[in-house]
Amino acid sequence: MLDVQKIKADFPILGRRVNEHDLVYLDNAATTQKPLQVLNAVDDYYKTCNANVHRGSHTLADEATSLYEKSRETVARFLGAQKSEEIIFVRNTTEAINLVAYAYAQKHLQTGDEILLGIWEHHSNLVPWQQVCLKTGARLVYMYPTKEGLFDFNAYKAKLNKRTKLVAATQASNVLGTIFPVTEIVSEAKKFGAVTVIDGAQSTPHMSVNVKSMGCDFFAFSGHKMLAPMGIGALYVKLDMLDKLDPFMTGGAMILEVDEQNATWENPPYKFEAGTPNVSGAVGLARAIQYLQEIGMGNIRNHEIEVTKYALEFFNKARIAAPALNILGPIDPTQRTGLISFYYNGLHPHDVSAILDQQGVAIRSGFHCAMPLHLKLGIGPTCRASWYLYNDKKDIDALMEGVLEASRLLL
Repeated sequence: MLDVQKIKADFPILGRRVNEHDLVYLDNAATTQKPLQVLNAVDDYYKTCNANVHRGSHTLADEATSLYEKSRETVARFLGAQKSEEIIFVRNTTEAINLVAYAYAQKHLQTGDEILLGIWEHHSNLVPWQQVCLKTGARLVYMYPTKEGLFDFNAYKAKLNKRTKLVAATQASNVLGTIFPVTEIVSEAKKFGAVTVIDGAQSTPHMSVNVKSMGCDFFAFSGHKMLAPMGIGALYVKLDMLDKLDPFMTGGAMILEVDEQNATWENPPYKFEAGTPNVSGAVGLARAIQYLQEIGMGNIRNHEIEVTKYALEFFNKARIAAPALNILGPIDPTQRTGLISFYYNGLHPHDVSAILDQQGVAIRSGFHCAMPLHLKLGIGPTCRASWYLYNDKKDIDALMEGVLEASRLLL
């Protein structure tokens, strides 16, 4: 059991009142709040050793470079990477996947090749592959979830073939909440020599991740979804893949030599980190990882399962009283992360969200950057409530009151 009240005390923003109610923040799948430990780490960096990294020959530059590279090592250990060189700092998961699409896929894919991915993918792990296909002549092949929102492994194996050159898969859906069997997905893809790209944006904050045992070629995640500042994330690139990527961007910091007509590149990971990096963000990410590890990823996961079970029980009961209420994803809390997407037939989710906001409850409403999934399911936008280590059953109670109030007022 997590001491949620003790954890909440680390997050200044959670002491806010919104619309004369205590803030209940349930929009964690979009971004998480930041603890004092992370805020202080970023503040200390700017107060004590702010300087550009790698190029300076003075004390502040040396200290900043050391912090930046130690942060890379922290990320590598957290993900179970073999070497820190396998970690490329980026702004977010979106940039990480675009890096793979432009630096690898456009170079290696051609007409007749196939990219296999799920209809549930976030736009960040879908639109870049559409662009790759437009530029290379490759084609997209989609997987679809079962009625329960689970991964259809038999259908996946049936769609794999010698033309499959890349498999793009999220480890956890930001709409269904489903946790997908990425280790098995990667293993099957390898039988056909396909490269694997895993979107870890919704999994890395909530459970233990080990890219080495997973066996993937690329793994992307965002820091802002796991207590770190916005504008920092990382792309893991398996060691033997690094030389197969061209630079995503060119300019300062990533060059080795330049003359009037040509340039040569630094070794990875610097080859892919053009310009001044987000050093403070990297420092904040490393401190966020330390914070999570101090609590324990296993403890966080168990806590979220308990809260999710409580929330699912409420929604199942509420659906009896309000048949117009629908939820998406698996009914087993161990098969999903800490989020539930829901909607009322005949009600716009923005109206439901607005009523919840009047009660101080922050949720998300819309297509959640997963419009193809909504279209496939034949539904419009949805509401999404998502919780994290600083949320407890009392927060779910506040969500329940708002959801029931919406039905009373609008139905």
